[in-house]
Parts: sequence; structure tokens; C-alpha cells
Amino acid sequence: MIVRGADGAFSAGGDLELVEEIAKDAEARRRVFHEARDLVYNIVSCPKPIVSAMTGPAVGAGLAVGLLADVSIATPSARIVDGHTRLGVAAGDHAVLVWPLLCGLAKAKYHLLLCEPLDGVEAERIGLVSLCVPEEELEERALAIATRLAQGAQSAIQHTKLALNNWLRLAGPAFDASLALEFLDLAGPDVREGVAAVREKRPPRFG
Repeated sequence: MIVRGADGAFSAGGDLELVEEIAKDAEARRRVFHEARDLVYNIVSCPKPIVSAMTGPAVGAGLAVGLLADVSIATPSARIVDGHTRLGVAAGDHAVLVWPLLCGLAKAKYHLLLCEPLDGVEAERIGLVSLCVPEEELEERALAIATRLAQGAQSAIQHTKLALNNWLRLAGPAFDASLALEFLDLAGPDVREGVAAVREKRPPRFG
């Protein structure tokens, strides 16, 4: 399975109107909480190997798919950023689950607390993605890797993925806590300023 974006972007980020709805409406908050949780756990539990091909912006919930993929490929022009704290909410989509395991706790804290972006070269250097390839090779490389996986011994490949993803399952309580804290923050005051700052293209001014 290959997951890619379109029009020069992998994932452009969340819908601000949905963020505002979640902030105001308890039922929307409950619904999206379960959707966000299911997205992550369904990727972790999916038996089929997933290859992500990231170029351009890779932010928001779509980044969860990009980084939880079994083989993640980025181009040098990829712009990977988890912008939760800039929006005024905890990093809850996937980051607490997988970033520390991929690139270490110190790098994870630096990028998640500060919303510091990475390009594909730096993401590969710190281990956040599997590979960084030139833009013109992205599709060909992703297809070649997916083809090798499809032609391999499916039981062996799927069982290896199942076993390796137990590292992610062990971090499940940390992920669950981060997601709950994100949705707690979505009911708080900072998210209104975070949304306004994104809309007005300015730094947020939190109280």
C-alpha cells in the first residue's frame, strides 16, 4: 500500500473550522477523539505493509499516516512539522507515540515543543523517516519498495510488522494520554488564539 499526497503536498493540515467546532461542541469533540484514536491504531494494526511518499508540506493528522507507515520516504523539499503547540493544544495525533521511538526523546521534545520544522534530509538524518530521495525519484522508489514487499513472503512480512509494532503498542498508554490532553486543550482558551494566529498568519500571543 502506498500513501501519497497531491499537487505538491503530502498533507496540508487540519480544517480550522473543524477545530473551532471541536472547541465549542462536546459531541464533536467526542466523535473526533475516537476518529483520531482509530486512525492511529488502525495503521498500527493493519497487516498490509504501508509505504508513505512525502513531499511538500507534511503536517496535521496526515503526518500521522506518513510517519506511522512501515517505510516512510521523503524528498529534500518535504516540510515536516507537528504544529499542535502553536495551535495551543498538546501534540496528540501520533507524535508522542512514535517520534521518541524514531528519533529519540531529546529531538522529539525539540521539534514537538517548539513546532520546529524539518526537511526530508534532516528527517532522514535523525531517523524520523526511512529514506530521503530526490523529488524526481520519489514515486519510482516508493513503487519499487511496495513491489518488493508485495512479492515477498506475505506471512513472514506481516508477522514481522506485527511483532515490530509491539513497540508502538507498548507506548499506547502514552499516546492515549496525549490524545486526551489534546482534546482537553481543545476545550480551553488557548486554542482560540492559536486558530486566530494561523488565520491571520502571525505568531500566536498566548496569555
